Amino acid sequence: MTRPPSLSGRAAAFLRRALARRAPATDMPDSGMDAVAVPLAAAENLAARMPSLLLSAQRIAAAVATGRHGRRQAGAGEDFWQFRPAQPGEPVTRIDWRQSARGSRAYVRETEAEAPQTVCLWCDPSASMRWRSLPALPLKSDAAILLTLALGALLLRQGERVRLLTPGEPVDIPPGGRAALDRLAVALMRTLAHGPDGAGLPHPQQVPRHARVVLVGDGLSALPPMATLLHGLAARPARALLLLVNDPAEAELPYAGHVRFSGLEGEAPLTLTGVEQIRGPYRDAYARHQADLAALCRANGHLLVHHTTDQRPEEALLALHAALSGRGERP
Repeated sequence: MTRPPSLSGRAAAFLRRALARRAPATDMPDSGMDAVAVPLAAAENLAARMPSLLLSAQRIAAAVATGRHGRRQAGAGEDFWQFRPAQPGEPVTRIDWRQSARGSRAYVRETEAEAPQTVCLWCDPSASMRWRSLPALPLKSDAAILLTLALGALLLRQGERVRLLTPGEPVDIPPGGRAALDRLAVALMRTLAHGPDGAGLPHPQQVPRHARVVLVGDGLSALPPMATLLHGLAARPARALLLLVNDPAEAELPYAGHVRFSGLEGEAPLTLTGVEQIRGPYRDAYARHQADLAALCRANGHLLVHHTTDQRPEEALLALHAALSGRGERP
């Protein structure tokens, strides 16, 4: 028998909110649909999937154009900074002849100095991430791991300092080619294998001042802890980018008839009859939550990127990289 569709425990919380705003549903015939969550033995299954996720992350990172963070001063780099008059004894190879031909003086083309920047990565370890609505889709956790590793590969290739935020002490990953990415993968696997003990948002004190922070998760948990984190990061100061990784079913609630939703984090099961009648209020609750997250990011000077597991990961990685390079849309 084919496993019926389901909904993650966090998304099921929106059903309860929607139910609180409407009259009880009229009983409908039982369709036999039992929306059972798909639990996984976290450590063993993640260890088995990590090599393929790491290879995919390297492929995706290689397909995305790289960039660097400038220091806004002259020095070694690739981005144009300014023209300045050539000084006596200036090597002739440094003279920009096209610019010099426009006047009577010789000019040197200076590029912008580039310096490593600390980028902190956090990947949601909660059980609700280990879920998908259809077998053809990746688990939300796998999509989040893939994007975290792919971004890490890009950053390490550029010589950036990468720090993985964990429930305990943060793990610093110095640049160092393939070995550095392997260290990031191992540290990430150990963090995610903690299961319930590893859940929870990171603490702003783990983040260096003026660092960038990338938070990868589904964004469906309660808003007050996220608001506290985003405010704390802004006070460091540090700028965050929140990447929301969601299953398409979490936004649409594409179910009908009699459905039993089972949570992944100890929530009580929720059984509904006539689920299609609650679809509109559920979508409204979901949209309000997304709008509230966007408002929190804007109020604290952070950025928000959306990704659903039916989309190509390259699109999300491009958006992440553009934002970290200063080319993304400001809040």
